Amino acid sequence: MRNPVTVLPVTRIGAIILDDASRLLCFSGYPEPGSRDLRALLANKFFYRKGGAEVVMLQERAFLIEAGFDVIDFAMQDSRNLPSVYAEYFSPNRLYDQPLGAITRIGTAFSLIHSPEAVKKFEQLIEKTRPDIVHCHNIYHQLTPSIIRVAKGRNIPVVLTLHDYKPVCPTYTRLRNGQVCSDCLDNRFSNVVKHRCADGSLSKSLLLYAEAQVQRLLGSYEQVDRFIAPSEFMRSSVTRHRFPKDRVEVIYNGVDCSEISASHHDRGYALYIGRLTPEKGVETLLAAHAGIAEQVPLVVAGTGPMEDDLRARYPRAKYLGHLSGSTLENTIRDASLIVVPSEWYENCPMSILEAMAHGKAVVAGDIGGIPELVLHEKTGLLFPPGDRAALKECLTRLMADPDLRRSYGTAARSRLEAKFALEQHNSELLKLYLSVIEQYSGRASADTAEQLITHRS
Repeated sequence: MRNPVTVLPVTRIGAIILDDASRLLCFSGYPEPGSRDLRALLANKFFYRKGGAEVVMLQERAFLIEAGFDVIDFAMQDSRNLPSVYAEYFSPNRLYDQPLGAITRIGTAFSLIHSPEAVKKFEQLIEKTRPDIVHCHNIYHQLTPSIIRVAKGRNIPVVLTLHDYKPVCPTYTRLRNGQVCSDCLDNRFSNVVKHRCADGSLSKSLLLYAEAQVQRLLGSYEQVDRFIAPSEFMRSSVTRHRFPKDRVEVIYNGVDCSEISASHHDRGYALYIGRLTPEKGVETLLAAHAGIAEQVPLVVAGTGPMEDDLRARYPRAKYLGHLSGSTLENTIRDASLIVVPSEWYENCPMSILEAMAHGKAVVAGDIGGIPELVLHEKTGLLFPPGDRAALKECLTRLMADPDLRRSYGTAARSRLEAKFALEQHNSELLKLYLSVIEQYSGRASADTAEQLITHRS
């Protein structure tokens, strides 16, 4: 007897057959005469591996190409960009952290809300390639949500991944004066001006308020057909008052388990990987560590605006700066545990998923989407954000018990394989794409799994 399968047929490329765990089994191809591959346009302001959003976007891009899609790129021009045959259509690079004159500031402020250059380039790219679906990642400020309306005006469905809280928080972080905040979740964006949430600046806060109000009045985000939330926490945040629940689907970020082997040894140190910024909780970690440095060696891998100050005030940690490639992989592999002391509403941190892939126990702040990844006293330990004493206790407990952290690490790897594998992420993404495309084209058939399997043989 065959295991249960799900069949997602699409006329132009055949059918996608998934097992009962939504893992991809195979494609059953039966193209029609004169047909072409499905075309997906991926829009993200950066086209190089800048951060977690770009990691996810590039993973999806590679999968779609392998799956037979024609993938179309849209981003900003940048010397660090990866090669793309569509680079001539990329929008001019815009930086908003440079000193500007008064007239230039006005033009820059307008382009942050609506970029004529990005819209023009996007229109040209759409006309040239005629995609079946547009998938937006981080597009605000440089590309702007105006490109959503361009796609919808041509009856092209749009999917958008919520890498941060921009649709419900003008500053996108849900932070106010360094503390987590929910004031704008009910669409009262005037709070960003009231509290001067943009670096304490009234002018910046007014600009972000204007941006949020204009996009809401234009209905830019409301025109998105389906949102992808990488955590249940994100989904609950944006569906509280902004978007209908049936338009927001949770698809967790994924890690390719086949490329990472779990490490069953360590060299006796705790590891922090990430930006050295206040919301990441790195100062809480370093202050907690100062009193237990003999028992818990700490390695810090990352850079950021707090780096010089932290190095001076907390010299007992070992600072490695920014790591990448095999150096980063080896540093994670040799760690005893990974620390994620975040004090803001993390979404679905790739740092935790990568730690789980390496079979490492994780000590993390109990906030945002983190508890959806780390199971307390099963795959790691959670502590109240900002609580130095609790963090110190978690670190000393795990560093003193190699068997316990090994047990947590083994369970973390198993959990990753079952719930956060890249293969599952890709299958769920593909199902979402095809369901959205089907709504626009009505191309799906009613073939059964038996018929499709017979057709392939």
